[in-house]
Amino acid sequence: MEVILIQDVDNLGAANEVVTVKNGYARNFLLPRKLAVENSPTNRKQLEERLKQVRKKEEAMLAAINDVVAKLKESPLTIGAKTGTSGKIFGSVTNLQISRAIREQKGYDIDRKKINIVEEVKELGTHKATIDFGNGHSTEIDFEVVAE
Repeated sequence: MEVILIQDVDNLGAANEVVTVKNGYARNFLLPRKLAVENSPTNRKQLEERLKQVRKKEEAMLAAINDVVAKLKESPLTIGAKTGTSGKIFGSVTNLQISRAIREQKGYDIDRKKINIVEEVKELGTHKATIDFGNGHSTEIDFEVVAE
């Protein structure tokens, strides 16, 4: 029996996939638990419509990500830090400070957990960090550490 999966099912397939399973498995497990629906012409049309909506959402999300990336790459972020006489900073710059700088200087609220600093920042100067937006979309930004 062919069924269309509504949710991900372990060892069977992902949501919105058409899979072939044994009749008893479909009737006794998948259909009563609303994990799948029978592969009929009506359900296939609904599947196509769902996939079309998912594609539209992904395109809108990709456009928003590209806008954020363009804004972040316009100019480097400036992060102030307390320094000693030799130019080394007290402590180090963290992803939380970068997140706050993005919020204050660029107007975007990016979760600190999505920001990864390439190397540990303990000196003044220009450094790099990567931001992971999910779904394989990431970008590298520059930030400058200056003395307060």
